[in-house]
Amino acid sequence: MDTKLIVSASPHVRSEETTQSLMANVIVALCPCVVASAIIFGMRALLVTAVSVVACVAFEWLYCKLLKKTNPISDLSAVVTGIILAMNVPVGMPIGQLIIGDLVAIVIVKQLFGGIGMNFANPALVGRIVLFISFAGSMNKWVFPDAAVDQLSSATPLAVADKSKLSLLDLFMGIHGGVLGETCALAIVLGLIYLVATKTISIAIPASYVGSMFVFYLIATHSVHEALVAVLSGGLLFGAVFMATDYVTSPFTLKGKLVYGVALGIVTFAIRYWGSYTEGVSFALLFMNLWVPYINDLTRQTPYGYIKPAKKAKEGAGK
Repeated sequence: MDTKLIVSASPHVRSEETTQSLMANVIVALCPCVVASAIIFGMRALLVTAVSVVACVAFEWLYCKLLKKTNPISDLSAVVTGIILAMNVPVGMPIGQLIIGDLVAIVIVKQLFGGIGMNFANPALVGRIVLFISFAGSMNKWVFPDAAVDQLSSATPLAVADKSKLSLLDLFMGIHGGVLGETCALAIVLGLIYLVATKTISIAIPASYVGSMFVFYLIATHSVHEALVAVLSGGLLFGAVFMATDYVTSPFTLKGKLVYGVALGIVTFAIRYWGSYTEGVSFALLFMNLWVPYINDLTRQTPYGYIKPAKKAKEGAGK
């Protein structure tokens, strides 16, 4: 007998999934990026990741301890925040500065707004932006794999003027400079496949975000190669898979997810193509996070049997 449908007060459809199991799936999906960062940039990548995770967990435990709140560290959300923030910094990021980003992400963005499920923006995203604004020198101090130095002239792919000289294979495999998690597109794709296969996320947001960016660049440059470079460069893929799909700060309807993804593509393209800042993903995500409540309201599904007020009044007048 199927016991999923419960005739009682909502929720009617129940699931065995928990916050801990969902966060565990995200951690597993992030593992290819962590491993790739260590292979590309060296073992310090693992140190940066470990420090970020420990700091996030410690800050969450300490905050809840001091305020005598239920400690949520077992839900693994702080671990996810720590890994994602680590994947958003260069391998040479000073540890002290990284810990400041962890503090902002966990205490200011997450806990001060009520804890998990209450944050207005992705904690790791805001932590990264604070680090970028406060420590721009450290955040832009790129480390390059030896094989990529000559080819890319010591510049990240987004900063290279002639995109036609960039190898798509090198971009896909991560043989170029950048922050830890954004370089290897292969690792990100593997994580995406796992998240979609386990139904942890919907493909709608990554597909609409990356797809719209490809189309916009194709229209603007008339070059498939340059459009693919734009997709494979910078933090687009990592942001689309691991940050744009955050449950709290992304729409909950399919229509809303598609609108959100395309809007992210528009904002990111505008910043990259017409702005002076070559990246744009972080600021586009933060901007669109603030619009999610309105997207949810505008794309809310119509309840079964619902009659519009105007139609209801007309039917009442006709009786």
